[in-house]
Amino acid sequence: MQHPGLVIAVDGPAGSGKSSAAREVARSLSLRYLDTGAMYRALTWWLLANHVDIASTAAVAQHLRRAKIEIGTDPHAPAIRVGGADVAGLIRTREVTNAVSAVAAVPQVRAHLIAMQREIIARAVAAGEGIVAEGRDVGSVIAPEAPVKVFLTASEAVRARRRSADLAGQPGVTVTVALTQTEQARRDRRDAPQMARAADAVEIDSTDIGLDEVIREIVSLVMSRTAGAVWTS
Repeated sequence: MQHPGLVIAVDGPAGSGKSSAAREVARSLSLRYLDTGAMYRALTWWLLANHVDIASTAAVAQHLRRAKIEIGTDPHAPAIRVGGADVAGLIRTREVTNAVSAVAAVPQVRAHLIAMQREIIARAVAAGEGIVAEGRDVGSVIAPEAPVKVFLTASEAVRARRRSADLAGQPGVTVTVALTQTEQARRDRRDAPQMARAADAVEIDSTDIGLDEVIREIVSLVMSRTAGAVWTS
């Protein structure tokens, strides 16, 4: 099914399951998919790889446009590239995870990437495809006009367990849930300015429910919010 021009905003903290849920909702509704966090991660990876001092706002602002970020919106094959190189795996490391909040807090970074994200969403709407965009402040800042907004959350302990499971598969990484939860709490504090929940967002707590149930709840919300609209296959 497809609803021309529909924008669905899915926000929430790390480990809440928003990336998996947003991607699967996009697949099930035949919409495009935008992982805004991957763009911040890609920039952070490039800055670290090029030895830019991310503690220096001036240095980050000076170099950020040198990173040529390209992101795909196919939910069946999400892609993120910098300078033409695939960095999908490289941006998920603990090093990038622990550094991305500092980079995302730089005003020039936010202005640059938000402009890119709004353009991607506008193109999807103009093409009549619609899009599911997920991140920290999609519903409140990037696409406040989105008719469907979800704020996905979960308990700190559950989010830490999920993130630990993701990191456990990386070579050379020793991970514990306790350490992950400590790092997660630090990141939550740094991300707080971008974590404002849109007033009209529907909160879904994924602490005690699985991914399939989260997807069903979001799809049900979409159907109720677009009741009477024309869906095409």
